[in-house]
Amino acid sequence: MKNFSRLFGIPLAVLFLTTSASPGAGEARGGVEGRSEGDRLQWWREARFGLFIHWGPVSLKGTEIGWSRGGERRGYGSKGDQVTVEVYDNLYKEFNPTNFNAREWVALAQAAGMKYLVFTSRHHDGFSMFDTKASDYKITSPLSPFRRDVVKELAEACHEAGLRFGLYYSQPDWHHPDAFTPDRHERYLAYLKQQVTELCSNYGRLDIFWFDGLGKAAKDYDGESLVKIIRSLQPNIIINNRTGLPEDHDTPEQRVGKYQDHRAWESCITICRQWAWKPNDDMKSLRECLQTLVLCAGGDGNLLFNVGPMPDGRIEPRQVERLKEMGAWLAKNGESIYGTRGGPWKPTKAVASTRKGNTVFVHVFRAPDGRVELPDIPRRVKAAARLGGGAVQCRQQAGKLALSFDPGTADALDTIVRLELDGSAMDLPAQSLAPDIKATASNVFQGRTEDYGPQHAFDNDPGTRWATDAGTKQAWVAADLGKPLTVERIRIEEAYAGRVRRFEFQYRDGETWKTIFTGTQLGQWFQKRFAPVTAREFRLNILEASEGPTIADIELFEK
Repeated sequence: MKNFSRLFGIPLAVLFLTTSASPGAGEARGGVEGRSEGDRLQWWREARFGLFIHWGPVSLKGTEIGWSRGGERRGYGSKGDQVTVEVYDNLYKEFNPTNFNAREWVALAQAAGMKYLVFTSRHHDGFSMFDTKASDYKITSPLSPFRRDVVKELAEACHEAGLRFGLYYSQPDWHHPDAFTPDRHERYLAYLKQQVTELCSNYGRLDIFWFDGLGKAAKDYDGESLVKIIRSLQPNIIINNRTGLPEDHDTPEQRVGKYQDHRAWESCITICRQWAWKPNDDMKSLRECLQTLVLCAGGDGNLLFNVGPMPDGRIEPRQVERLKEMGAWLAKNGESIYGTRGGPWKPTKAVASTRKGNTVFVHVFRAPDGRVELPDIPRRVKAAARLGGGAVQCRQQAGKLALSFDPGTADALDTIVRLELDGSAMDLPAQSLAPDIKATASNVFQGRTEDYGPQHAFDNDPGTRWATDAGTKQAWVAADLGKPLTVERIRIEEAYAGRVRRFEFQYRDGETWKTIFTGTQLGQWFQKRFAPVTAREFRLNILEASEGPTIADIELFEK
């Protein structure tokens, strides 16, 4: 039997290698070089990695910040996730995080290799973690046992340590009586403007203002006026796109963004499942954390990685340890992340690439035979080696760039190959590694084929998924490979693990679908080897699901 010399979805030898049919603005000019954004965004792009912190009195309950306030009314979670409005709104009277130490949080961010910090000054629940004059519902209230301005202490600690500082601010305030009332909404807008003015005036230099308007239009919160206030007080600040206005960067949430080099972007993702602290919450492995960071950088974006401190003010020790592990990795491999741009190959679940000057860093996540085959580039590779030492063979021939190394020395987290080119890597157009597969499905979420269509189950893009309508209990997604191929292994990744309860994997024989094997659970890393089957079409048939199934990736491996 051959080694997996031909593979769908990962580039151990990618069957279909195509350049993007619809390049972004940066690609249309031939890569990312020459794109001028000025000094204001330069530091942020080079930083690549920041710490997001969601914290407030709700940590006493261990439920989600904002969303668990009257959760049943808002359609949020199970009854165990809900806190009545009366109880939620009075938690601050018990919230006394005496172990909070801003300098320790800042030191942790720096130990993790993070270059900036963004803190939730006020979430949707309306509780201000700063000394606002616009409301008595705040951390410095006489009714609060803590009565310390958390934003002030964090700002001072960041400025002292030289860490860039930013603030999250929610335009929705579910506690405020005037919000979206027919006759008092203007008073609510005045309240928003007062708080934004305070945040931009009272805490020294702000580097980032991170709005969260829940998808409403700019007119709903007078976004233009809010932005004008901020930029007049903090002219060098970076503002995200959640004002209803484009501003500086996009913000994909809880997923890695798609490759995009024509406009800045930043994925905000939690280290566990919940934004706010939850006892015994599922925490991501070091592998998942690091590969998330690399995939963001490889897609030309940033990662804003979230922790939720505990009620006493400390960040949970296991989260501290995970962040320090990431920092140790970056101390050795940071040159392949910091100050780079994504490409010249768009990232997949198996490989990502970053570039800087005449250098390309190829991040290999999976290559069991020590071989990676990519579309060639119009540059000669002068030298190839493992970052940190180790031999790599590189061959450019017949439109392919093939890398090989001793698989026994592969890094379980990320094998990084450094390529030195005979010219700039920055003007190379980004190339796609997605296989040329025609996909169909029984159902697509709200009919939004472009966003959630079946093709996304087979495109090996970490930022996409096939999704079905809420309440869907049965569904199928199928791949037409274009010609008969002999397949003997499959890997399937659910975007939301645990929804699929019973399924079968099938191939088409004439007009009939025949079952290769059946199963009961998929999860985030399902793999199965089976007796080789030669066919053109294969199908995942979901027979039972607890909620609308959504599949991030399906990879078919040839014999």
